[in-house]
Amino acid sequence: MQSNNRLGCLTGAGIFAAFITSAVLLTLGLTSGAAMFSSGGLNAQGGENLGGVTAHAQIAECSACHAEPWSNATMDERCAQCHQDIALQILDSTSLHFVVMRDDPSAACRNCHPEHRGAFAALTEFDAANFPHEALGFSLNGHRLNGLRLPFACKDCHQDGYEFSPAICDECHRQSDSAFMANHASQFGGECLACHDGVDRYGDDFSHAKFFPLDGKHVEADCASCHADARDVSHLQSTPADCFSCHQKDDAHRGAYGIACGVCHSPAAWTPAQFDHNLAAFKLEGRHVDVACASCHVNNVYKGTPQDCYSCHKQDDEHNGSFGTACESCHNAASWEGATFDHSLSAFKLDGAHVNVACEKCHVNNVYKGASAACVSCHAEPTAHLGQFGTECAACHTTAVWTPAQFNGEHTFPLNHGEGGTVSCKTCHPSSYGAYTCYGCHEHGEARIQGKHLEEGISNFQNCMECHPTGREHEGGEGGDD
Repeated sequence: MQSNNRLGCLTGAGIFAAFITSAVLLTLGLTSGAAMFSSGGLNAQGGENLGGVTAHAQIAECSACHAEPWSNATMDERCAQCHQDIALQILDSTSLHFVVMRDDPSAACRNCHPEHRGAFAALTEFDAANFPHEALGFSLNGHRLNGLRLPFACKDCHQDGYEFSPAICDECHRQSDSAFMANHASQFGGECLACHDGVDRYGDDFSHAKFFPLDGKHVEADCASCHADARDVSHLQSTPADCFSCHQKDDAHRGAYGIACGVCHSPAAWTPAQFDHNLAAFKLEGRHVDVACASCHVNNVYKGTPQDCYSCHKQDDEHNGSFGTACESCHNAASWEGATFDHSLSAFKLDGAHVNVACEKCHVNNVYKGASAACVSCHAEPTAHLGQFGTECAACHTTAVWTPAQFNGEHTFPLNHGEGGTVSCKTCHPSSYGAYTCYGCHEHGEARIQGKHLEEGISNFQNCMECHPTGREHEGGEGGDD
């Protein structure tokens, strides 16, 4: 009967074979420097010196790049220990490495930078079709096909590694239009990316109307005429849009008309020019519309031209200044003749019968300026009260009519005296206003008044106001009839 010498499911021979195999592997590993675990040779192409190492092949220890399985370190962290500049780029929002990590936070360095593929294998590989080129400020949407109508390859623009030189743009575009590129480079310089972004910002679909509509002669103008010495987008966008900034050198008026060229000139042609006077402070109306410019703007002086009538029409003033210089008070732009003066605008307003009085009645010999506004200047004092009431005619008379007049001054004797409440002037002043009489009223006959007063011992009976200042019968202790 055969004995059963097993250790679990293994036989003694099996255990011995496993021991021998492990010993052989350990010996090979110790003697080969762990080469048996490598998937291939490291890249030996020289590059930047980082800590004394210029190529991965110079790294002797696997642990320099590969973290132990039981540690918390990662291979990306080992990469960053040497490539510290890349670690900083990952934090820079304008860099490629930041964009890659932003779009795929789980991305690892070896995804784009594989190793162990031999001494001369490429260290950078990525899917060019999905590369986020526009995130770096230049879109490839406008660069699908090259001058030969073939798809662009990265090396077409990045001929020295992945660095880019504007000279590549110039070289490529000169193949399409050499004359244009020569002129374009001389006007705007060779830093293409300062203005162009590949979409293109200033390409075939560019419309100047979005910024400054071009019409008339502006369509034919060379770009550099307005965008002189522009070297980037900010210079192009800050180009002045006013006429004077470009045409100051062409200003035959030397600033005399201001700087708003568009008031007279148009993009169609610099001449002939047409000025819309309605846009000025002095609008043309009536006969002024047909007046030649030089009539008012003598010697082509436009700025500061006087706007008052008298400055132009002084030589036409038949009044020789006697009416002042405000011609518009009587005249209008429609016609010099048929002038009308609004007297209500003057210091002496016309009302009543004055409205229909001919001008020369008051303004004798055409003297207007300084004409007296006193009534007596026109209305000589009548003989009926000559020297008695002074020259304040308006105290009794009105402009409505000269007679009847009503005394409005201070009357010594009450004017409401009498049975009707109103007494006419002639009742008391039959001959003159300087003298009065009480005879002929209330049966005040002269003989009767004389007899009555002498009987009472009153001899000065002719001065009625002395005893009867208010017209009453008993005043001052004296008697008398009402």
